[in-house]
Formats: sequence, C-alpha cells, structure tokens
Amino acid sequence: MISQKSAHAVAKQGVKTQIVSRQRVVRCHAIAATERPPTVKAQGPIIMNGQVLHSISQERLELVQTLGPHLESQVLPLLRDPTKSWQPSDFLPESSDPDFLDKVHELRKRTTVLPDDYLVVFVGDMITEEALPTYMAMLNTLDGVRDETGAAPTPWGRWTREWTAEENRHGDLMNKYMYLTGRVNMHAIEVTIQNLIGSGMDPKTENNPYLGFVYTSFQERATKISHGNTARHALEYGDEVLAKICGSIASDEGRHEQAYQRIMDAVYEKDPNGATLAFADMIKKQIVMPAHLMDDGEHHGKTGRNLFADFSSVAEKTGTYTAMDYADITEHLAKRWRLADRGDLTGEACEAAEYLTKMPDRIRKLTERSMARKQKSKGQTSPFAWVFDRPVELV
Repeated sequence: MISQKSAHAVAKQGVKTQIVSRQRVVRCHAIAATERPPTVKAQGPIIMNGQVLHSISQERLELVQTLGPHLESQVLPLLRDPTKSWQPSDFLPESSDPDFLDKVHELRKRTTVLPDDYLVVFVGDMITEEALPTYMAMLNTLDGVRDETGAAPTPWGRWTREWTAEENRHGDLMNKYMYLTGRVNMHAIEVTIQNLIGSGMDPKTENNPYLGFVYTSFQERATKISHGNTARHALEYGDEVLAKICGSIASDEGRHEQAYQRIMDAVYEKDPNGATLAFADMIKKQIVMPAHLMDDGEHHGKTGRNLFADFSSVAEKTGTYTAMDYADITEHLAKRWRLADRGDLTGEACEAAEYLTKMPDRIRKLTERSMARKQKSKGQTSPFAWVFDRPVELV
C-alpha cells in the first residue's frame, strides 16, 4: 500500500550482495547443478510490454494442477457461509427505521473527530478494496488455476469466486460509511475508483501461479496489517463502530492470508526449489501494492506528484503501513517456509534462500537511513481531492 522505495532499492542489489546479517546461514545440499527457475521455459518466451508471459514450465504447471485436493481440504474450509457472515448493513443505520436520520446524525457527530490524515488513509484503503474486479481478473490470468467458464465447479474456480464474494463486502461497507460521514468528497473518490479499475494492475506475475500465490501470500498480510491499524486508530479517536468495521475486514484478510500461504505451503512441499526461486523473484521485482496505478485525474496537475506515492507517504507517517511492515512480512514468509534451515534446496535456490533471509534486515537498515533524510522535509503537505483539497502532512 505504500511505495516501498527502501525495499525496492535493496532488492535491486541482487542475491550476491555481501552484507553483515544476523540470520543463520542457509544450509543447502552441495550440488553443483544449476536449478532452472520456475519462470523459464524450454521454448522462447512470450513477451508483452517488456514482461514475460506464461513463464511456468510444463512440469511445474502439472504440479500445480495436482493441488485440487489440497484446496478442498485446507483452503476452501477457510471460506465462510454467506448466511452466517457479517454483512455491511450490520454496521450501518437501518434505512427503514423511523429513527434512521437520528442515527445518521449520531454517526456524523462521532466521525467529526477523525483527522484528515486518517480519512486519506481510510479512503485509499477503500479505493483499493473497491477495485476488486481487477483482482479477480488477475487471479484468472494464472495458468492452471483460472476459472475457465466463469462458473467452473473446480476447487480453483470456487476459491476465486467465493474469495471475491467475501472481499466484495469490504469496499461496499467502507464506501457507505464514508458517504454517511459527509467528511469526504465522494465524487473525487468515485473518479479515482473508476480510473483505478480502468487502469488495472501489474504485479509482474507472468501468468505464473508460483509467482501469483507468492504475491497474494504477501499482499493479503499487508492488507490485514493496514486494516488492523486503521481499526486501532479509529478506536483511539473514539469511533468504536468504525474500529469494529476495520477490525472485521482485517479478520477476513487474515483468513485469506492463511489460504494463499497454505497454497504455497503445498508448493514448497512438492517443489521447494521452484517455490524459493519464485519467492526471490517477486521480492527482487518488488511486491507492488494493488492500487499502485490510482489516479484521481487532478492530483498530479495540482501538485506535480503521484497520487499513490502521496497516499503512501501519509500511510507511512500515520504508521498504518510502512516499509518496516514490508520487511516484517518478508521475514514472516521466510520463516513460515523455513528458508534459514531447509536441507532440500540446491543450486540457485540455495542462493535465493540466503538472499531472502538477509533481505528483511537490509530493508530495515535502508529504511532507517531514508527516514533520517526525510526529517529534512518534515512538515511537507499536499492537498487531496478526497478531502476537498485540504492539505495533509506527508512527512
């Protein structure tokens, strides 16, 4: 959700960068043979706009296609029955009640204490959630797991549709709540949402399910952290209802995080080399946030800056989602997949594991230096159309 310049700069240093690390040395088999990454195929690659397409090898594609039973037993049970799930109306004033307007008045009074930097971060998160059609489309670009008919009864098809259905409640609820507050410019927000869906996203996953599920394993955890922090901040500002809203969304994201990580758990069990190379590949390319192409049609013209970058700066300043969180997520996944002490990695995968175990500390060190430099720009502000062009501090 933020522009992780610190993480990106470190990732570019590559596998062989030599630095001091507190991590244990990765133990690998001493095999000289070079392992082919999962993003290489025997025939010439298909390139579009500088990006490799359909990069998974046939052998690894067939492996992914064997994971249906794993989804049935370990992933699909994480989904909730819609009749027992929370719905947006559970948190909102009931429009059919005689005292509906009184309840809206109470809501508006309660939300007057929310500062503009909170509103900007909440709205940015909401816009990200509202671009859900893009994320369903992204999952259906992945080879071997896409919903081939739009209603396929396969485990992959069911997961994609039912995950989307659960996620759909998030933007719906956040949008309605913000509308009722009267604190934000809904037209500017709606323009941003339409622009974002129209622009899509480019996570650089190459139609490759190995890369795609590394991305979603990372991204769902990032989203959980962000919503968890907006819940905590809402409670600090005295809006208990908003805190419950954000907390409920964070809880959903936590289940979805587990689902995608369980998929990668199964890939690691069957192909630890390929899974590790995919993880390293995504970290080197940088995990971009889903809304990185957001545009309200006016921010750049007014400020000369990128809207997503400024939104990310506010998220960083408020502690909602930071470069340190990016480092922590990378470390969490490296630990979950036991990269520091696996004995089943060979060749390039062994080097990739060492790179990944060192990466979190590299990011943290670079972030600390970056934060020290940012102090020189402390107090810099930017207007946001989402809050009627009121200035919000970036640093």
